[in-house]
Amino acid sequence: MKSALATLAFTLLATTAMADSITLYTSQPNADAQKTVDAFIAANPGTEVEWVRDGTTKLMARLRAEIEAGNPQPDVLLIADTVTLEGMAQEGLLSAYKSPEAASYDAALHSPEGYYYSTKLITTGLVYNTGVETAPTSWGDLSDASIKGQIAMPSPLYSGAALIHLATLTGDASLGWGYYEGLAENDARAQGGNGGTFKAVASGEKPYGMVVDFLAIRNKAEGSPVEFVFPKEGVSYVTEPVAIMSSAKNVEGAQKFVDFLLSEDGQDLVLDMGYIPARDGMGVPEGFPAREDIKLMAFDPAEALKNAEANKAKFAELFGAE
Repeated sequence: MKSALATLAFTLLATTAMADSITLYTSQPNADAQKTVDAFIAANPGTEVEWVRDGTTKLMARLRAEIEAGNPQPDVLLIADTVTLEGMAQEGLLSAYKSPEAASYDAALHSPEGYYYSTKLITTGLVYNTGVETAPTSWGDLSDASIKGQIAMPSPLYSGAALIHLATLTGDASLGWGYYEGLAENDARAQGGNGGTFKAVASGEKPYGMVVDFLAIRNKAEGSPVEFVFPKEGVSYVTEPVAIMSSAKNVEGAQKFVDFLLSEDGQDLVLDMGYIPARDGMGVPEGFPAREDIKLMAFDPAEALKNAEANKAKFAELFGAE
């Protein structure tokens, strides 16, 4: 009897420990990931989080290998973009979850079925060096012949945010592929990621460009000679969405993690990190315009996923394969 009770007690303890632990794969910067995990644990005492951090591309390669081996590790994903998660949802790799927090979000910012939810807004807009004579106000200004050869932008062959930006602008009726053809004619340089683009603009090497918002706004606050512009046509955006794996071992714990990220407390954490919260009614970081003054351009993750390879190929034709 004692042996049976001891075995039962051990089993209950093991089950409880498993139920109170989740595994997270995230592409957040290390410091942000640690803050996120610490805040979640503080809000859910007794919960443990094992987390792995890497870039989205490398994380997905690791996860694909695990899936191939029949042993995917994460319960929950928190990665850069909705296009990647849309593809996973279409493959049946994600679990639909209707979070009660979703009512406080624009429907465009999450999967209709609840496969993924946006947690923040990282927009791409215009950046220019303050040494220029004319400040741009619209996307079309980068096609002006007077600034030929003075434009830098991240390549969608390298940057996921740039690929989403490309899909957004080419999908806009007033811009389309004609816009990128105009940039190519204007000798815009498309190479590398957002970091390299920002450095080129800040140094004056290429005084005009397009870049993610926080890079320009944070560096301006630290004295960098740049200005960031939210173009009148609107901005593209990536949203660092969260999703639950269909193979999750701790579904309840994963759901709690999703709810926390989408809650006011979770979105206050996003704000504290210096990003625009995805939740309605929240503030914005210092240096950003009011949320209602930021116009988000239309974006369809499923359409972007379908056109991704064709968009890359067409872009490479215009700008080269760097």
